[in-house]
Amino acid sequence: MATCPRGSITYNATFCACPPGRLLNRTSNTCSLFTASSAIYTETGIAYSVSFPETIFSFDSIKKFTQSQAVFLEATLVMLLSWLLFCFFLRCRKLGDGRNFWFNIRWWISRLDVCFATRHWLDDQQVVVKRKTELGGTFSMASWILFIGLFAALLYQIISKRTIEVHNVRATNAPDLAYFVNDMEFNVTTISSMSCSNLHGLGNLVTGNPGFIDHRVVSLTDLVNYTCQNTSTGPTLTFKCNNCRFNKDFMYISWQFIDLPNVPASAVGFQFNLTIRNHVDKRHTSFVSGTLKNGSAFDDRPVTFRGRDPNVLKFNLFPQIYHNLHDLRLIQPLFHEFVPGSFSRDATHLQASLQTSTDGLVNTTLYVNYLSAYLVEIEQQNIMGPVSFLADLGGLYCICIGIFFYFLVQCEYRIKKLRNEDSTMRNIRNRLKAQKRWDKLRKYVMYTWGCSKWADDLESSKHGSSCSCFVAPSVRGNGSLSSRKRASQRRTDSIHLNRRVSIPSEKVMFC
Repeated sequence: MATCPRGSITYNATFCACPPGRLLNRTSNTCSLFTASSAIYTETGIAYSVSFPETIFSFDSIKKFTQSQAVFLEATLVMLLSWLLFCFFLRCRKLGDGRNFWFNIRWWISRLDVCFATRHWLDDQQVVVKRKTELGGTFSMASWILFIGLFAALLYQIISKRTIEVHNVRATNAPDLAYFVNDMEFNVTTISSMSCSNLHGLGNLVTGNPGFIDHRVVSLTDLVNYTCQNTSTGPTLTFKCNNCRFNKDFMYISWQFIDLPNVPASAVGFQFNLTIRNHVDKRHTSFVSGTLKNGSAFDDRPVTFRGRDPNVLKFNLFPQIYHNLHDLRLIQPLFHEFVPGSFSRDATHLQASLQTSTDGLVNTTLYVNYLSAYLVEIEQQNIMGPVSFLADLGGLYCICIGIFFYFLVQCEYRIKKLRNEDSTMRNIRNRLKAQKRWDKLRKYVMYTWGCSKWADDLESSKHGSSCSCFVAPSVRGNGSLSSRKRASQRRTDSIHLNRRVSIPSEKVMFC
């Protein structure tokens, strides 16, 4: 009694066992509740070919971060709203005289008007010369952002859902099934505190329906190889068959775990993994796996399986031909049903069962139904050809341009100030360019004619010494035209910047 695990129950006054639904934890010597998930996983591991080299386009890594088209659409919406808010913020900045930072940004946004440059609203509704506006640049880039986002979503659809599988079911005959040669491996673990020493009664395979003419009992070793291995969760039975040819529709394998001293026959659940591979190409694999316990067939109350009634695990095998993979023949396993056998839900009933010698076993039956009457043919059909892709691409472009063109027309129709914003910005920029060019011209005159030298002598003049004007001697009215030219030429040749010049006493100011 002193060595009994914590939380256990006793039977026959000297033996210990865990309550229903609880498993012995040998590390802590306690009975812990078995809480594994009861989900069933089925997978068809067909290695489909990809149109593009996987070394260039890693589609698995793309799908890891983009699980659906919603990711592309959400990113597009965020970028679109950010761009529109940024342009709206710039609209609140003043243009000034064209020298500030905000004017330059707004000017370059107007240069981005590549979609609506000649399609703005005008009073006369006539085609005009190309006019680029800030509003047109904003909507042009917005339309391209939307188009690129929708184009990325379209590419994702082509990559992930470019084909569909078409399943055709037809009746079979013996020659069709003779070509199905697969490797099978079945692992079933009885989740308990037992070991392979409790195993008993394994060795026969039953085919056909009991009581019918096709009923046969053969040795299990004639068809499969089986082993038993002790694991931390209980004894695991492994059935292997290489180069298998299934020729019977119904197959049964039964075994029992019986009581041993201090190790009663009881289990809290079953784990299974049935894998079928193509015998030639090991990459093509189909499997089904899962855990069976109290929640698999009835309520969630914890139970312990023990008694004479067998626990039946039913599986169906579907023969399938993949025409798109060079007529690959692969059997698909599916878990069909779990029929629980004798079990106990409360400690009193389990104590009574442990003290009864007739209940001292866990009876398990593996039932396999090979659905050989029908054959599933699988083909792939491409749902996205080049014509449909180009049609979708053109439709997306027209939609994006049309949406923002409508916004542009409405804005210019309702806000008259927007109709001439291009001329406003051009006038500011042209005025700034003219000012810069005039400044260059003044510098040229100052350098060529020495305006700074003259300004020193005219400081005290009543007209001032502005460098924007130049001074020349007055010419008498009785002077001839040729004498004026000669005097001007002599005066021009005598100007040097490294020495002072003599200026006539009579001067005329030209601005």
